[in-house]
Amino acid sequence: MLNFTWNVFSQTGNVDTYLLFKELEKENLERPDELEEELAQIDFPIL
Repeated sequence: MLNFTWNVFSQTGNVDTYLLFKELEKENLERPDELEEELAQIDFPIL
């Protein structure tokens, strides 16, 4: 999600997109373990 948001910002220069990027980046730094768990569940969903 960070890469997508950064790419949109770099192509458009939209300030709101940059602020969203910084917010997502901050959340990722605050709880990196939860993000990894979410990604693992996406890769291997429990049926």
